[in-house]
Amino acid sequence: MKTSHDYDVIIVGAGAAGLMCAIEAGKRGRSVCLMDHAENIAEKIRISGGGSCNFTNLNVSAKDFISSNPHFCKSALAQFSQNDFISLLKKHNIPFHEKKLGQLFCDEGAGRIINMLLTECETANVTIKTGTTIDRINAIENGYQINIHHAAKTCSSLVIATGGLSIPKIGATKFGYDIARQFGINIIKTHPALVPFTFQAKLLEYCSNLSGLSVEAEITCNKTTFSEGLLFTHRGLSGPAILQISSYWKEGDEIIINLAPKIDMISFLMDQKEKNPKQTVESLLTAHLPKRLASSICESHNIAGNIHITELSKQKLQILAKAVNEWRIKPAGTEGYRKAEVTCGGIDTNDLSSKTMETKKQPGLYFIGELVDVTGHLGGFTCNGHGHPVMSQA
Repeated sequence: MKTSHDYDVIIVGAGAAGLMCAIEAGKRGRSVCLMDHAENIAEKIRISGGGSCNFTNLNVSAKDFISSNPHFCKSALAQFSQNDFISLLKKHNIPFHEKKLGQLFCDEGAGRIINMLLTECETANVTIKTGTTIDRINAIENGYQINIHHAAKTCSSLVIATGGLSIPKIGATKFGYDIARQFGINIIKTHPALVPFTFQAKLLEYCSNLSGLSVEAEITCNKTTFSEGLLFTHRGLSGPAILQISSYWKEGDEIIINLAPKIDMISFLMDQKEKNPKQTVESLLTAHLPKRLASSICESHNIAGNIHITELSKQKLQILAKAVNEWRIKPAGTEGYRKAEVTCGGIDTNDLSSKTMETKKQPGLYFIGELVDVTGHLGGFTCNGHGHPVMSQA
């Protein structure tokens, strides 16, 4: 005989993943309760894209996600594409635009996306409980009991969508990982991702002196390369290219930065040495780099600003060219979860169904979103992957 529960589905965590899961479960006629410890839900959506919400990307594929099992996300992407989410925005008459590289942003701010999701929840008869702190979760007959203060709610299916460890100031906790450990679910070691790099001593001073300066750069680490903006800060290096490569970086790794990817600097300098011998090295570098950066590179290599290129040997020019096209440095670390946009690692996908996100060890228990060891690249892939509605068939 089927056990009677308060809800068919309880979802813990009302971020992008939890909201989308609640909507889809509600559409299938399930009674759904969406719980969150925060009073204001979906704060990560609210701050995404600088408040404009980079909600998806036109060019989503499995290669845009990092996981111990790179094939895991293929099933979800096949069931619900970026075009399906775009259709949802069109249904709600939400205007959006492509910024660059297929990145789609909401014209009227992230609040429109949140309101759309809340409207869809209302249509699907989803009950939303905010400011709800869960004391304990227990497996019971044919379901789960969620203890909240002195009360308890039961369900047939339990979905954990509490997010990773990134940006604790908006409520990130380790709650989801604790629940996974409680039920014997394996966790791939986590680390901050999409996060700025920090440096020590001389390199920190170098970056700090260039704070605020940005260039289009090509950055490589562990055979992975990204070509986007790089930003010097008073703490180290940031910008889209740095954030992207940080997901692939491990402590002790070297990164290689090409500050002028469109030019072979040694060929350019040798050519100019013949054609324009009276040109200063700094002025030649300034043709392809911001003046402040060109000056800093010359200074760091003990080259006076007024020295003519003809006065430098080929060996010296090669060293200078490498400083531009092949700047090799080792970050001291990152700015951590405090500044990380996402968390890499998480719930081991080997313990989950790729079609439903149900755990293999514990029937009726699901993990979705940033908790899972599937991390999207910068540019709308994180939203598309972590907020995926079919990543739980609860």
